[in-house]
Amino acid sequence: MATFPVINLEKLNGPERSRTMDKINDACENWGFFQVLNHGIPHDFLDTVERLTKEHYKKCMEQRFKELVASKALEGLQAEVTDMDWESTFFIRHLPQSNVTEIPDLTDEYRNMMKEFAVKLENLAEELLDLLCENLGLEKGYLKKAFNGSKGPTFGTKVSNYPPCPTPDKIKGLRAHTDAGGIILLFQDPIVGGLQILKNGEWVDVPPMRHSFVINLGDQLEVISNGRYRSVEHRVMTQTQGSRMSIASFYNPGSDAIIYPAPAVVENEAEEKKEWYPKFVFEDYMKLYAGMKFQAKEPRFEAMKATATA
Repeated sequence: MATFPVINLEKLNGPERSRTMDKINDACENWGFFQVLNHGIPHDFLDTVERLTKEHYKKCMEQRFKELVASKALEGLQAEVTDMDWESTFFIRHLPQSNVTEIPDLTDEYRNMMKEFAVKLENLAEELLDLLCENLGLEKGYLKKAFNGSKGPTFGTKVSNYPPCPTPDKIKGLRAHTDAGGIILLFQDPIVGGLQILKNGEWVDVPPMRHSFVINLGDQLEVISNGRYRSVEHRVMTQTQGSRMSIASFYNPGSDAIIYPAPAVVENEAEEKKEWYPKFVFEDYMKLYAGMKFQAKEPRFEAMKATATA
């Protein structure tokens, strides 16, 4: 099987730019995921984010998770659980308005670090979107503009921990799904694995790699690229040893952004592929997604198409 794509972003600044852009395009077309190195975010900064996140989990969330597990009788599972996940999470909203000051239990150091983290990740997301624009033949800034809506994009971070699980065959850390939004940047545990993506009908491990970001494409980029780039099902497997940290930042369209295939992409498609994807308001898609997250994405697109036709 082909190796999970790893992209060295430093090579965009030299003679290997063209080859690197081709690797990004291939990853978007054939994987829906890739891992980036040398992305411009300092390693010591990421080490601090990792340390503070793990300290916060141990101090403020670990005991709550143990109590939840006990209350749900999840310790000695006999049958597979398909309606919940083995994860401990909290969510920070960055754009259009931050709520980081309202998140309880964060130390001042951690709160300030996550503010800085959000700025760095927003910049990286927009750089990556422009690389995708270049590969899709769109003008620079097209995807950012498509995401904007009236108040700019929505951007938030889901901080998760996946503690050791005594019955990893009975419950997933996170059930299989595609992401609803735009582009996702994941800073994951450098040692404890568990993330898998579905490729050609087989589950493939996404290898932990220190100081890297795992990038994946959401449903909205599939629509805008008219299916040339695709969102891909992924899941998190539980482990018996080690707690896995996961910090996923979601750069998504604004709630009132109108999403549709980019005309410049559609014009270059063969006749039978033109305008296959619907046109819709992102908020309407999210309302549908809320009840269908862990189901196939195609019925969501069909439902939006039916709404648009009606």
